[in-house]
Amino acid sequence: MAIDASILVLNGPNLNMLGVREPQIYGSMTLDDLEAACHERADQLGLTVDFRQSNHEGELVSWIQQARTECDGIIINAGAYTHTSVAIMDSLILSELPVIEVHLSNIFKREPVRHHSYISPVASGMICGFGPHGYLLALDAIANIIDRD
Repeated sequence: MAIDASILVLNGPNLNMLGVREPQIYGSMTLDDLEAACHERADQLGLTVDFRQSNHEGELVSWIQQARTECDGIIINAGAYTHTSVAIMDSLILSELPVIEVHLSNIFKREPVRHHSYISPVASGMICGFGPHGYLLALDAIANIIDRD
């Protein structure tokens, strides 16, 4: 499958610290390594990836709003904002784009506060617990969604 589509890959707070932050949970891969892997997989699928990270909720919201007219889909790991941000949820709804929620760890095997997601109810799907490979699965999934629409 090779399609021509642009995907926004968003990473929320503390994901800039991958490789340093709790490697027993998140692994040793850095965000730069993850971005390179995403670009490689996107090239195989015929996708263009705009890979971004911010520790600021408002910046994530602004990027999602911008994607509404510039992208064909969104992959998002909102980090801790997953469990708290109605603003991110609302912006994803407003985007009217297919959304795949991704998490490196299995959020349901972690602290109870991490079990609730404001993103899942508005996402096309959710991938968690597969480490960095989850992002590649998310690219496959969003390519499939875009290709069938």
